[in-house]
Amino acid sequence: MSGSGEVAQLHYAWRALSVVSMASILTALGSSSLNVALPEVVRHFGAGATAANWILLSFMLTNTVLMVTFGRLADMFGRRTMYLLGLATYTATSLLLGFSPGAWFLVGLRVIQAAGGAMLLTNSAALLADAFPSRHLGRGMGIYIASFSVAQLVGPTLGGFLTQRFGWQWVFWYNVPIGLVCLAWGAVVLRKVGSQGGDRGIDVPGNLLVLVSLGSLLIGLSEVGDRGWGDPVVIVGLAAFALLVPLFITVERRSAHPVVDVRLFRDPPFALGLLTSFLNAVSRMAVILLIALFYQAVHGEDPVSAGLKVLPLPVAAMIASACSGVLHAKLSPRTIILLGTSVGTLGLTVLLLEISVDVGYPPIVCGLVLIGAGSGMFLPANTTALLDGVLPHRIGIVNAMRLMIQNTGVVVSAALAMSVVTSPLPAGLRNHVFDGTISRVAPQALTQLVTGYRLTLLVMTVISALSVVASLGRHPAVGDTAEGCRPSEGTVARTV
Repeated sequence: MSGSGEVAQLHYAWRALSVVSMASILTALGSSSLNVALPEVVRHFGAGATAANWILLSFMLTNTVLMVTFGRLADMFGRRTMYLLGLATYTATSLLLGFSPGAWFLVGLRVIQAAGGAMLLTNSAALLADAFPSRHLGRGMGIYIASFSVAQLVGPTLGGFLTQRFGWQWVFWYNVPIGLVCLAWGAVVLRKVGSQGGDRGIDVPGNLLVLVSLGSLLIGLSEVGDRGWGDPVVIVGLAAFALLVPLFITVERRSAHPVVDVRLFRDPPFALGLLTSFLNAVSRMAVILLIALFYQAVHGEDPVSAGLKVLPLPVAAMIASACSGVLHAKLSPRTIILLGTSVGTLGLTVLLLEISVDVGYPPIVCGLVLIGAGSGMFLPANTTALLDGVLPHRIGIVNAMRLMIQNTGVVVSAALAMSVVTSPLPAGLRNHVFDGTISRVAPQALTQLVTGYRLTLLVMTVISALSVVASLGRHPAVGDTAEGCRPSEGTVARTV
């Protein structure tokens, strides 16, 4: 590409990045602020532990299931149209959520909102991979990931303030003006490009199997807190997931348009990259929820104070993500990925060793900063490594699969954390954890709750250590051939 051509491409790329970053802030604000406001929502509706779980899990499950479907539709019919439709859907549903008459009605609207979020997330990194020249992609991806951290930085504090000052409804309503501005700017900036060509078709059986299998897993995990691991509902849910996964793999091998293209796993770096992404998400993504809930349930603090307490994590993640361009100039993505997973594991270890009823704030800060810095280093490097060199007509589906795997980790993280953390408590007290009142209702039970926190953090630390092992196994790809890929310099065409 000529110098003037690259300058023009970069001019558009930075404008596209501004749109994508605004949308990422919009969606991340929604999740991070609701994590802090959840006890107030639960109290308002008098919701039980199951409903409290599904206020969060319904969004995550739907978002995950629809990722690859919308990625393929975007490849077929154009990313700009899909992206703007996602913005409109997310914004309109945010308005309606504030008028929810009941907890399960809110859960239903969260499903629709998640569909809009899936249209956005599955196209965000793909739009950037299309827009940026290859050698600038790492820098652009770092800023994009940092925008999530900005939202996580603002979200807990803003969500806590709005909940306490104006009511839980504003946790959803403040998304509306941001969404409208982003929608207008996106309509002006994003190029009108049509189909990328390639495969046309939707894998209906595959999508249904993702929904049923992952839904079974979540039902099983979400009921552990109320029913225990030996309850038939829990056992059936987990068993159904275990049985459906092999069936899903068999169906995908035979599908002309698979949800998960198993050929991608012939490339070991790509397969290990997805595994590392999944393990990283499971081990880290529930930390803000857990710590915000800890300060409200154990210390009896209000949503604003709890939101402020978790700020060090997104601050550290934002700084690390914003500096990723400098790191990419000096270190290989594999090294950055290994460094990020190791630092995050150290942070979880600190929380595990220090958590107690009367723990001081400095150890919590130390753990949160390490986890945030690790995530901020890992996400841009891993995303860049997975998407670099993918053909244009395959970017949407490959990125959607990356996000589906990552979001599956987020879903499992939330379900596992919310179930295990209350498991040592008597069933009658578990609702008081989610509504933040257990320190007033049963202060003698706080020791049991902290035992649940230690067990949860132990599981997350072990999983994080496995992500370090997976990142150690990565190496530069030099081999497998597969359809839909282009060769990079000095290599045979890569699977992805």
